[in-house]
This record gives sequence, C-alpha cells and structure tokens, in this order.
Amino acid sequence: MAAFVYILLCADGSYYVGSARGETLDRRLGEHHAGTFPGYTSERRPVVLVYAEEFDRITDAIAFERRVKGWGRAKKEALIASDWDALKHLAKRPAAQHASNPPTSS
Repeated sequence: MAAFVYILLCADGSYYVGSARGETLDRRLGEHHAGTFPGYTSERRPVVLVYAEEFDRITDAIAFERRVKGWGRAKKEALIASDWDALKHLAKRPAAQHASNPPTSS
C-alpha cells in the first residue's frame, strides 16, 4: 500500500510535515482543513497542501517525514520548489556552504 509525506503551508506562514497511507491522504487533508483533531494545524487554519511525495512503504514515508521535520525553513522550501541544487547546497555543513558560496564584494 502506498504512503505519502506531505507539507502544509499554515495560515501563519509556518510549515507542517506529516505522513499518511495512500488511501487516506485526501481524508487526512480534509481532517487538517476541518480542524478535526486538536494540534498544530487546528490552530493555524486554513492550510494549503504545498508538497506531497508517494512512497511504496509506510516505513519509508515515516523515515522521510522524520528527516524533513528536522530541516530548516530554507531546506523545506527548496524541497517544495524542487530546487535540487539549493537542496544539495543546504544539505552541506555550514562551513562547507560558506566555502562553496563566498560572499560577493561590492
């Protein structure tokens, strides 16, 4: 059975990362929209689906969800935009990011 990792843009501009089994993604999004369960998104409605990725196994989806939840805003936005170059750059350690993108002089 397929599973999804999804990212919602909340009304306050924050992102929510979640996962769902494939057959329940639409239902789960409806629950977020309706505020069915108390929690992060119920206090930040309306929400908009900005990213979803399908996985063959729920265990893979959960592992990816946990990884993405640990990312900063810029890295999540690179994923949402499918900006693979930015994502690769942001995945580097801070010292390596600085070295590969030196500041420009004016």
